[in-house]
Amino acid sequence: MDKDLIKKVLKEAVKNGGDFADLYVERTQPAYIHLEDDKVEKVVTGIDHGAGLRVIFNGKSVYAYTNDLSDKALIELAETVRAAVKGKHNGNTDGFLTEDERVYTTAMIQVIAADGKIIQTGQEPIGGLIGFELFDENPIEKAAETAAQRAVMMLKARPAPAGRMPVILSAEAGGTMIHEAIGHGLEADLAMQGLSVYSKKIGEMVASPIITVIDDATMPNKRGSLRFDDEGVDAQKTILVEKGILKGYMYDRLWSMKEGVRSTGNGRRESYKYRPIPRMTNTLIAPGKSVPEEIIKSTSSGLFVKKMGGGQVNTVNGDFVFEVSECYLIENGKIGEPVRGATLTGNGPEVLKNIDIVGNDLGFSIGTCGKDGQGVPVSDAQPTLRITSLTVGGLVE
Repeated sequence: MDKDLIKKVLKEAVKNGGDFADLYVERTQPAYIHLEDDKVEKVVTGIDHGAGLRVIFNGKSVYAYTNDLSDKALIELAETVRAAVKGKHNGNTDGFLTEDERVYTTAMIQVIAADGKIIQTGQEPIGGLIGFELFDENPIEKAAETAAQRAVMMLKARPAPAGRMPVILSAEAGGTMIHEAIGHGLEADLAMQGLSVYSKKIGEMVASPIITVIDDATMPNKRGSLRFDDEGVDAQKTILVEKGILKGYMYDRLWSMKEGVRSTGNGRRESYKYRPIPRMTNTLIAPGKSVPEEIIKSTSSGLFVKKMGGGQVNTVNGDFVFEVSECYLIENGKIGEPVRGATLTGNGPEVLKNIDIVGNDLGFSIGTCGKDGQGVPVSDAQPTLRITSLTVGGLVE
């Protein structure tokens, strides 16, 4: 896009005032292939492009978008935004232009196994900010074998027990727990509006002293990685919780301007059709010093979670519930028989304070995080860790 046109559009957008203005232009080429029973069932490809224009004024923002990138359409877009602005300040931008190409590749294997009336599924995703070289590093055959073994094993598994018990989360379980239990609560828009259990708790102990939580968009090839966020701010590594103490939140431009702090590079959006909001990138609990096998040996009984399922959290009070895709009983310090139908129910701050051992390993999971009607690619990670007591919901048959 012509730089003179960009300047003209931004100048028009802030004629009525404003504190900041930016123009986001995007061109995407998605490709989706669905294979089932050795047949290609669906192929979807296409091209989408458009632009979104935003003006921030008096702690608020106005946003509009178009898929017409002609000069006339962009000027009309600026006029539309300008009409909604009633600021007192002279509008400005940072005066810089950023451009990037992002290539995401993701594969999801789903296997269905049946034994009479019992049906179980096994899923295994792989992916990242990477091209087809993904399949050199993570062979799709291995993912398929993992998914198949999980589905078949769950057919013979007996119902999970219910009650409060020690729970060990394997590094292989991925970081679903940390993503939901604390991640969303540390996004600045929720925290600043009092919609998070972690609101106004900077400097307070919110987790066990052995817990450090990090959001790091600079990790190579991870699904949540970026060179800069969707507002042009450089990707960063942000320490959110250090040795149990809350250090800060994840900010985009709007909320960093409101709070008088620097953006942490967490301004993200699904596409040009959406305004940016604070979002996670690659969020993880930092590894500790314990050997994972020793964590299991030191636990006489409980539940060993190898793979997490979906879940939800109430960010206001921190309560959550998660499904478990693959888990086993712990018996006399050893991993015992598999069980199915387990759910984990608890409270984020309470669980984080009840973690008493953290392993020296680190395992990642990938996904698309939904918030305010828009989804963005993310990655989560955690080491093997033990929660001293957590409510496990079992399966009733």
